[in-house]
Amino acid sequence: MSAFAFASPAVLLGLLALPIIWWLLRLTPPRPKTEVFPPLRILATVLKREETPAQSPWWLTLLRMALAAAIILAIANPVMNPRANSLNTAGPLVLVIDNSWATAPDWDRRVRTAEALIGDAEDAGIPVSIVFTAETSYGAIPGSAAAAREKLAAARPEPLVPDRQRAAAAVTEALNGTQPGSLVLLTDGISGASDEAALASLSSLAPAEMRIIEGDGAGTVALSGAVNNADSMSVMATRLNTASAQSLSVNAVDTQGRSLASGTLSFSPGSGAATAEISAPFELRNDFARLQIADRATAGSVRLLDDGFKRRRVALIAGDSGSDFQPLLQPLYYISRALQPYADLIEPTTADLAVSIPQILQSNPSAMVMADVGRLPAEVYEPLEQWISRGGTLIRFAGPRLAAAPADDPLVPVVLRQGERALGGAMSWSDPQSLAPFPPTGPFNGLPPADDITIARQVLAEPTPDLAERTWASLEDGTPLVTTREQENGRIVLFHTSAEATWSNMPLSGTFVEMLRRLVQMARAGGAASAANGAEGAAVLPPYRLLTADGSLTTETGIAKPIAIEAGETPVAAFDHPPGLYGTEDGFTAVNLLAPGTELQPFDASAADMNVAREGLIGEEARSLRPFLFAAAFALILLDSLIVLFMNGAFSRLPRPSQSATAGIAAIAALTLVLQPGLSQAQDAKAGDEVIMDRLDTTHLAYVVTGEDEVDRISEQGLQGLTQFLTYRTTLEPGEPVGVDIATDELSFYPIIYWPISADAPMPSPAAISRIDAYMRNGGTVLFDTRDQFSSLDNSGATTPNGERLQAILANIDIPPLEPTPEDHVLARSFYLLNDFPGRYAGSPLWVEARQEATQSGSELSSSGDGVTPLLITANDFAGAWAIDAQGSPVLPTVPSDAMQREYAYRAGVNIMMYMLTGNYKADQVHVPALLERLGQ
Repeated sequence: MSAFAFASPAVLLGLLALPIIWWLLRLTPPRPKTEVFPPLRILATVLKREETPAQSPWWLTLLRMALAAAIILAIANPVMNPRANSLNTAGPLVLVIDNSWATAPDWDRRVRTAEALIGDAEDAGIPVSIVFTAETSYGAIPGSAAAAREKLAAARPEPLVPDRQRAAAAVTEALNGTQPGSLVLLTDGISGASDEAALASLSSLAPAEMRIIEGDGAGTVALSGAVNNADSMSVMATRLNTASAQSLSVNAVDTQGRSLASGTLSFSPGSGAATAEISAPFELRNDFARLQIADRATAGSVRLLDDGFKRRRVALIAGDSGSDFQPLLQPLYYISRALQPYADLIEPTTADLAVSIPQILQSNPSAMVMADVGRLPAEVYEPLEQWISRGGTLIRFAGPRLAAAPADDPLVPVVLRQGERALGGAMSWSDPQSLAPFPPTGPFNGLPPADDITIARQVLAEPTPDLAERTWASLEDGTPLVTTREQENGRIVLFHTSAEATWSNMPLSGTFVEMLRRLVQMARAGGAASAANGAEGAAVLPPYRLLTADGSLTTETGIAKPIAIEAGETPVAAFDHPPGLYGTEDGFTAVNLLAPGTELQPFDASAADMNVAREGLIGEEARSLRPFLFAAAFALILLDSLIVLFMNGAFSRLPRPSQSATAGIAAIAALTLVLQPGLSQAQDAKAGDEVIMDRLDTTHLAYVVTGEDEVDRISEQGLQGLTQFLTYRTTLEPGEPVGVDIATDELSFYPIIYWPISADAPMPSPAAISRIDAYMRNGGTVLFDTRDQFSSLDNSGATTPNGERLQAILANIDIPPLEPTPEDHVLARSFYLLNDFPGRYAGSPLWVEARQEATQSGSELSSSGDGVTPLLITANDFAGAWAIDAQGSPVLPTVPSDAMQREYAYRAGVNIMMYMLTGNYKADQVHVPALLERLGQ
């Protein structure tokens, strides 16, 4: 498709007449002359004279030629971004358009693209079939272009995932064997579960051509889950374009639309998933109504939160109230303190369980904790079982009463043996048991090992085939400690030990708190749901608020149907159940667009089994240049008229300003320029100039700030020690050491930069590494110090973590070949005569740029003696040997402790600095014999 064309190209033949126009325009009437008016002069001019036209100036002729060319080009009507009708006219045009949530940001461009295709079909006189993949009704019967245009105008993005297979089936049924000419799939660019079947169905229509049009997908980001942890809320997100790093803000909003907290999603290059942590108090997180990505207006960028993220209401019941004089022995003492930060606790007003339990059930709690409750009143079993079946969670703790309870208790998850098991003591052969690792399938998975917990007494479960499946925690010998059983929509959980510290020390541990918190978090926040519409085991909830494609909530429920939510299931949006809130104002469940853990993948057209042409959306519409050309021609006409008037002397009679007025205007203009505010002089000082002058006037030793306080402190003290040594032993007097941020600071002020490598420090960004590369290319030198010579002695040659980090840094830098410093290298002669370069450790060579050796007359000559190596690498920890405190004493000992090793470390630093500053000053001295031999002396 051309980016420029003429609507009437035949008119361009008029340009052939330009030579004739040139010849005609070369002639111009003679200029009128001003004559004196004496009567005799009139008589002298009565006789008519033949006049010859004079030749017009070349520039005036060129101006008129341009005027003629502009008019001819305007009539030819040049058009920018013209569209060519490229549809195949062998059959009808079939448009399959995704109007999903991801099309909301660029929906207008998608409509313009579809309108252009419909216009092409209308010009070609072929019918059009149009179908949308996110609509419940499909009208794909071939019709006129006007009908398709009306349907396109009525379509809107929907907060749904497209169902392309359903749309393909509708197209196949509507065409009824008719072969399409052009089949265009205007997709949102996101892969779907039914794409393979949909493309296979569309390919079976055997269209003459198949085209896929999609946007760039750069802004397609969606929230795929949220977890309310103990200290923060984790928000998971997925994106479509993973080419580069991306950072987005996630806001937590309440029901009034106010932002309460925020977190940051950081996508790394090549990764399509990221997690943001929103830190806020538990009470504040209870007010979160939804999560939304900032600057994104789609249904996928919103995650609705329901009662499941709110604070639970938990009832506490004890078989024995205990003594107020011994609160630590009360059954509910540790439970209440463990749950108080996470739940609203309800305690009975009376000790009569027949009265207190029905009262508690009227408040519809999410969970109920029973501590050593054995036998219950007969009349409360049925309401308790109904409450559990509707979604309640019953958590029970063992004790003497439960151990003596009948074995047929329906409110325990497993069959219990009579009595309890004592571990340890004079009458027991076994010792108190510790906890075994938590199984990966239970809610306690991920908790740290509880090695400090010991169980001295427990109730035992009868062995059954499904006992292992019902066990969430056990002792080291395999006996269950926590068992569970689902009862329709609810759950029963039993701790086989007591809730106070007489049977075990578990209530005294933090593990006990976390176990209870996780169990309560599993319970329904709104309490047990009541069965509705006769649904067995499911709550049927009507639509309350629905989510639009642009991510806002609306009260218009449309054709949305009530949703039946099964216990333990996370509802996901569908055509009959769009995303939104289902229930009532008193309690609702959030139905989100994407299921937890969803990952966006690019649309793959390989299943089409035919040649598929990919195109992008229409950018700018076709634009005619005719108005601009006519405007240019009109401007040229005005200019030509003014020139002719000027040549004929029309402006010669205008009054001219006096000399004094001209001088006054010039004076005012000059005064305005002098007094105009905001004009800065070239020599004005700017902020930071004094720092630049100091860096240029005084040599400073620099080190890279790694972000680790201890490492940076040693680097600063080390360079301070070397600075003092240079001041005392040489004529060089450096300034104070400078810590530099390689990502932002100017590096060219420093001849050498000391970089202590640490695997625990953040990895420098590619941009920062690129700045270091540029610094070394411009003549700077970086001294890399991995500081791991001592630790690497026992690694059998394996690369240390610091060494691996250095390799990762150097992998993105164009470094020259390296070699250990040769004995005759200028580094070993620049000031002191050195054989090696020790630091805090000794043994690691100092790596420098490898020299290119040439042999002449049996002598080895260095061809790179005039250059300075761009990098030095060591593992001897130079800064650790140079570091001194405020009193000038060494901070760290050398390994082994040797005063001369520290002295040689300082000398190595002096040689390095002299080498950096003087370059080839000593190189010629090293090779004096070879130079004399070359000169023949």
